[in-house]
Amino acid sequence: MEDKHRRRLLAHFPGESRFLPIEVLHIPDDYQFMDPELAELIRLAAEPLIAEAIAKD
Repeated sequence: MEDKHRRRLLAHFPGESRFLPIEVLHIPDDYQFMDPELAELIRLAAEPLIAEAIAKD
């Protein structure tokens, strides 16, 4: 997701997104659906965020 996607979510779903953390992974939106390289980039970017969220609980 890029910043523009985050802004769209907030604009289209203001009530639903008000209290939810929305992380921008800063991965360009130029990959094809299910591209293995994209999946790896998402995994690498998301794992620390998931670990941080688990540690908070």
